[in-house]
Amino acid sequence: MSDVLSDAEIGARHGLSAAAYDGARELRVEELACTRGAALIFDNLSFTVKAGEALLVGGANGSGKSSLLRQLAGLLPVAAGRIEMAFGAPDQTVHYLGHADGLKNALTVGETLAFEAALVGCALPAQISATLGLGARDWQFVGDLSAGQRRRLTLARLIIDPRPLWLLDEPMTALDTQARALVDALAQAHLAQGGMIVAASHEGLAFAQSEIRLGQAMEAGA
Repeated sequence: MSDVLSDAEIGARHGLSAAAYDGARELRVEELACTRGAALIFDNLSFTVKAGEALLVGGANGSGKSSLLRQLAGLLPVAAGRIEMAFGAPDQTVHYLGHADGLKNALTVGETLAFEAALVGCALPAQISATLGLGARDWQFVGDLSAGQRRRLTLARLIIDPRPLWLLDEPMTALDTQARALVDALAQAHLAQGGMIVAASHEGLAFAQSEIRLGQAMEAGA
């Protein structure tokens, strides 16, 4: 039997419902520009992501995929244009999972999950370790986990503290087939409840309905 749950099973296990998020929520980006020092990374970028939608951001290395996500997360200044979020401030409504996982090697998996829940004042969902495929590793130190297991552990933040917009930077990196299926199931459950996703990736993502490629004059969803 597979350790990976379907998107429906994940939603049911953690109490996710189709009405979890307000369907009126929307992310709109208009004529956005990004610079690095004096260099222009991209400009005139426009797109809209509505409730239940996922956007894939592609492009070559250095095209600005990670920088775009950091702008959307409020971690990088906007050189020109604007970002409108019709659902609240990023620090309360956005999950940003970048290349750095922010995990503490000296904690166990179980301690990390408890810490993440306490940090946001949320109850730790039942069977979350099993959902992440880490059920037998609650007492293992984070520093002893493989790269793929660490990536699985960071996904806990998406479950523990539900937020409408997920910003995912290369979400499939270092993941095996089962872990990739887990990411897809989590994403599908999130979208089914009216969530939104913007994901930067060098590869296609099954849960994404539309795509833009940086480095090309493209506009999506405007």
